[in-house]
Order: sequence, then structure tokens, then C-alpha cells
Amino acid sequence: MAAIKKEAITVVTPAYWADACAHLSKRDRVMKRLIPRFGDACLESRGDAFVTLARSIVGQQISVKAAQSVWNKFEALPRRLTPANVLKLKVDDMRAAGLSARKVEYLVDLALNFDSGRIHADQWQSMDDEDIIAELIAIRGIGRWTAEMFLMFHLLRPNVLPLDDAGLIKGISVNYFSGEPVSRVEAREVAEAWAPWRSVATWYMWRSLEPTPVAY
Repeated sequence: MAAIKKEAITVVTPAYWADACAHLSKRDRVMKRLIPRFGDACLESRGDAFVTLARSIVGQQISVKAAQSVWNKFEALPRRLTPANVLKLKVDDMRAAGLSARKVEYLVDLALNFDSGRIHADQWQSMDDEDIIAELIAIRGIGRWTAEMFLMFHLLRPNVLPLDDAGLIKGISVNYFSGEPVSRVEAREVAEAWAPWRSVATWYMWRSLEPTPVAY
């Protein structure tokens, strides 16, 4: 992975991206057409596990635009977005930022898990995908989709296929089935050609629907 500086935040990009794009372009006609449209843009990690998971919780079940608006307001509440500082926030202030009561509960529980050391963040780099997912979904408000977003956007794991993601399913529908409804089985069959770079292909499915990259 290569680290670069972007607005005082360390942004990490996958060292495998060019190889993945070459593989996908060779194996898949849709990817061959899509990939050149987005230039050098690629998946990015900002290196902070807590912030990545918090953004995933904020973004659950709302549009990318709405999620960004709520996140901007929530992020501005503490001087610095850390687990300890989130635990000091007032519930009313968090609700005023646009968070539902349930999401406030989830963010507080996430902060408690990090602040208490109940999760093994220092070991994640050496753990396999499914073991990390199992640890994450034990936290309130984190289901498999959120855990998979974390694998992609924080750990930059290359072969994640988030079949519960509506954007991925819609992207496959639009790009492979002329907009017709697509089942999980059909989506998985399409994605067989993407392995071992299914995270990269998923990212391009999202971009085909929304040119502005999602950030976590």
C-alpha cells in the first residue's frame, strides 16, 4: 500500500489496484468498458478504524448524499472524533445532527467497544475476512454489510463481495442485465469472473451509478 497526504489526513490506496484493473479488464467485458471512465480514482482508506465504522453506521439505509450531510454535522460536534470524545457528546446534540435514536445508540456502543479495548483492532491486519466479520458483528449496529464495508474501506481487502449492498445489486442489474431484477445467485455468478478482485469490481459497480466515490 502507498500512503499519501490529503488535507492533513493520511490516505492509503491499494498497491494491487493496477493489477486488479488489468485482470478485470481482461476477464470481463463490462469492466473493460467501465474502468477507463474513472481514471486514476480508486478505493481509499483513511486509516482510522473507529471513524470508518462510525461512517458506515451513519450511512446505513440512507442515500450517499444524506449520509454525507449527517456525517459532516456529527463530525463537527467533538474537537476530534475519537471514541472517548464521542462518549462525552450529548444525545440531543447527536440527534440534532440528523442521527436517529437507534444510530446514536449504535455509535455510543461502538465508542464503548473501542474505548474499553473489547475488540482486537491491533490484530485485524493478520486476521482473515470472516474472523474479522465475526468480531465486528458482535457490536450493536454492525451487521455483515457494515463489516464488509470496513474490510473494503479500512483494511482494503481485495476480494469482498457485499451481496447485501443495494448499490452492487443495482450496478450488476444495470450493467449486466439491462436493468432487469437480479437475484443474489445471479449476482454471485457474475462476480465469479471478478475473483480475486471482487472489491475492486464492486467499487466500479458503485461508480457506474454514482461517479463521486464513497468515502468512509
